[in-house]
Amino acid sequence: MNDVSQQPDPRTLAIDIGGTHLKASVLATTGRMIEQPNRVSTPKPAKPDTVVDALMEVVKPLGAFERISIGFPGVVHRGRVITAPNLGTEDWHGFALTDVLQQRLGKPARMLNDAMVQGLGVISGHGLECVITLGTGMGFALFDRGYPAPHLELSQHPVHKGMNYDQWIGYAALQKVGSKSWNRRVLRAIGFIATLVNYDTLPIGGGNAKRIDFALPQGVRTVSNEAGITGGIRLWDPLLDPLFVPDDVMALPAR
Repeated sequence: MNDVSQQPDPRTLAIDIGGTHLKASVLATTGRMIEQPNRVSTPKPAKPDTVVDALMEVVKPLGAFERISIGFPGVVHRGRVITAPNLGTEDWHGFALTDVLQQRLGKPARMLNDAMVQGLGVISGHGLECVITLGTGMGFALFDRGYPAPHLELSQHPVHKGMNYDQWIGYAALQKVGSKSWNRRVLRAIGFIATLVNYDTLPIGGGNAKRIDFALPQGVRTVSNEAGITGGIRLWDPLLDPLFVPDDVMALPAR
């Protein structure tokens, strides 16, 4: 595996895995996209080997890179998938996606939850910041003074009449109840999250953020969905190194 630490300006292949699309681009060290994002529809069924093969096709037309960042829609830990609610957890549980992509592409890779990656691309680094993404389901990430808090899979928490957030404000719900009712649900969900988290700011990303048509509460703003890719540059920030060390190595984040 190449030692990217010895290269002055390593380019990063940033991959955003979603329930609807697989997207990727190559980033400069500033986070600027060197390549226009390439994307394909997420295979159905989205089994690991099928998704990895599709990712190879997404990456093929892009330029050279020295390292890889991956945003995955579920709980991940040290390069392995724990849950994949919108892809099929049974197939994905325990899948060492980071290792597989390192082997297929020959470069070092790091992976975090996709909402966390998007959040890293838009947060200010001040106070308690909560990020949600509105896409196939609802992504959630929390940051304390710019550092990721332990991941909470809030999307799977019950929110209304036995439905979880994915089911209540995900894309299927938007299609079923229509834009007006969906917007009312999103506004209520923001209120629930505000009570739970007491955040200072709440950026909202994801492909359906553009469908919000109500006045946003104080501290809430919508952000570009491109952050799901551009946030990938932050996975290689030395401040986040402790997130990627083996479990048997003690490491605490620098403050």
